[in-house]
Amino acid sequence: MATSDRLLEEAEGLWTAQKSHPFVTELAEGTLDESAFRCWVEQDYLYLLDYARAFATAGVRARDEGTMTDLVGIAHATLSEEMDLHREFAADYGLSTAELEAAEKRPTCVAYTNYLLRVAHEGSIAEIAAVLYPCGQGYLDVATHMADIATDEHRYTPFIETYTSDDFREEVAWLRGFVDRCGERYPDEFDTMREAFLQSARLEAAFWDMAYTDEEWPIR
Repeated sequence: MATSDRLLEEAEGLWTAQKSHPFVTELAEGTLDESAFRCWVEQDYLYLLDYARAFATAGVRARDEGTMTDLVGIAHATLSEEMDLHREFAADYGLSTAELEAAEKRPTCVAYTNYLLRVAHEGSIAEIAAVLYPCGQGYLDVATHMADIATDEHRYTPFIETYTSDDFREEVAWLRGFVDRCGERYPDEFDTMREAFLQSARLEAAFWDMAYTDEEWPIR
């Protein structure tokens, strides 16, 4: 079994929980409260900046030219394309670019991005592949589930279309292949990969909850 499949099997419960979270089901139905979606847009914008940093750091640490080129390329695409997409999402819901840039990370966003960057700087290349994988595969699987249960077009349809697009599927396929290549090359690191993958997957699930509950810092 490919390493990516083994990791997904380990996280089956988390994957199911994400698909049934009210943020996900209500977005698919078009009934999600706009404030929850605005929170997601704001926090995901901040998350993506560190997601790009993690890919860039992984590129620096890669040992072969092809992997380095791909990792740095994803970092560049995130900054040059996906950030623009979030600015467009934000504008549609009354959030300006200035407001996005001035936003403060919520606790879950801090926990997730700090974990990504720690692994990117301190982990092995196999561990880095595993920690990055849940974001891409998770959004593809969740958005595919949303597309399956959505009955009509609505204000959140562009979100579903973005994360089920051919371009996004290609990005996730590369990431999946990266995980599998690392699993084949470093079989003794599977336990470390599993730990990184599961922790990242837990934080992915928590991200939906953060936006849905409008999570705040308990003491300011």
